[in-house]
Amino acid sequence: MSLLLFILIVPALFTIPIAFCWKQFEAAGQKGWQSLIPYYNIYIFLKIIGKHKKFWWWFFIAFPYINFFMLLLMLVEMGKCFGRFKIWEEGMAAILPFIFFPIIAKDDKYQDPATTTRPKKSTAREWFDAIIFAVVAALIIRTYVFEAFTIPTSSMEKSLCVGDYLIVSKIHYGPKRPNTPLSFPFVHNTLPGSKTAKSYLEWIKLPYHRYPGVSTMKRYDPIVFNYPAGDTVCDIFQSSISYYDLVREYGRKTVWNDHQNFGKVISHPVDKRENYVKRLIGMPGDSLKIVDGVVFINGEKAFEPENMQHNYTVVTTSGGINKQTLDKYNITEGYRTNDPNTVILNISAKVADELIKLPFITSVMRNIQAPGQGTSTSLFPNRPDLYPWNVDNFGPIYIPQKGVTVPLNVSTLPLYERIIHAYELHDLKVVGNQIYIDGQPADSYTFEMDYYWMMGDNRHNSADSRYWGFVPENHIVGKPVLVWLSLDKENGGIRWKRMFRIPK
Repeated sequence: MSLLLFILIVPALFTIPIAFCWKQFEAAGQKGWQSLIPYYNIYIFLKIIGKHKKFWWWFFIAFPYINFFMLLLMLVEMGKCFGRFKIWEEGMAAILPFIFFPIIAKDDKYQDPATTTRPKKSTAREWFDAIIFAVVAALIIRTYVFEAFTIPTSSMEKSLCVGDYLIVSKIHYGPKRPNTPLSFPFVHNTLPGSKTAKSYLEWIKLPYHRYPGVSTMKRYDPIVFNYPAGDTVCDIFQSSISYYDLVREYGRKTVWNDHQNFGKVISHPVDKRENYVKRLIGMPGDSLKIVDGVVFINGEKAFEPENMQHNYTVVTTSGGINKQTLDKYNITEGYRTNDPNTVILNISAKVADELIKLPFITSVMRNIQAPGQGTSTSLFPNRPDLYPWNVDNFGPIYIPQKGVTVPLNVSTLPLYERIIHAYELHDLKVVGNQIYIDGQPADSYTFEMDYYWMMGDNRHNSADSRYWGFVPENHIVGKPVLVWLSLDKENGGIRWKRMFRIPK
């Protein structure tokens, strides 16, 4: 469904609750049947409650997702026009209009809001109403329109820096319906002051559904998404160290039973997994390969952001690089080696070209892991015996597309097994060389969702798809659209030049 169609359909759906106000329309001097005419009934409704001449009401009724909140306000205002001012009455008008309005139609008379003096509220009631209004409005905006995020790690340096505060648009790609709608407001997955107490109830679990957005995802967009490997975490480490890496290194029994070193193992539904921000490199259906640190998509060299950083070895004649030089070139990551004249820095190619010009620097060399070196079970697909890849030489790998079928065998299964059992929720077993999906022998698999490949711009300090694989479409949260504040947590103060920037 396109966003335009969504904008047209949602106000039409207002007809469902408005239809139960037939008697209220008649009591206000209008025709009862007018409550059944889509769009026109909104005009009459606003006329009855005295809001039809106020532009902002019309604007927000047409605004996607906020219009749901506006409908609740309209129903509350209709109740007030019939003398219903108590808190429970306002709640009934908003939540159960199909019961509330037919009942009150028998007893109450219409009170024109333009000529009727409404009862004065107590100070406590005014504060209560204002707080409830603010909370509900903020929750709707946070869930469906915009949400504020911070950048906690340097995986996107220097495109997005540690200490950047982002506004993330959820309407760009369409907001997701919450999987767990019963949750403590304005927190993510744990209650304030706790590392383990869940902030949500799982009594109600809703399936994945995405509402229409204003645009589609484009290659190289910065994207905020739920961390795919965050479905299970150890509360001591949270997402800083993957639960699956811990299990591979120490064994599942140790991780689950050694609470002193690993803490409690907890699980999170999709919408409560940690939020990550990376750049969208690979689209569904793409073939991706990394050769000596250079990404190729479908055989063509991928776009490289201007500020993309790599790992460099810098050799000096003066025992390292002083802080003034580091600050001048905005170098924030690096460490010394056993050689006092050698440092390892994460910098862009542009900064590397500038450093080599300095008289006390003798060489600046980019570090690249050769094919077959630095392989690890931490790298996707966690099978270096079959796929001896590293961060600089990786792939080729196919990025799954909805509806596409791939062959399955014991060699290809590691690439797709998490998709099959963790993301698309099928029972997966392997007996010898035979693969079983939902109890049936399988030699192929057809994907049910689109998947994406995400990478950080700070290529040698980014936990990204090279470590945990594909990002399912139901994990996509939104697009960063504004850096509204940037704090320099290393030196203190505000980075004024980064404020009110549009992330690219």
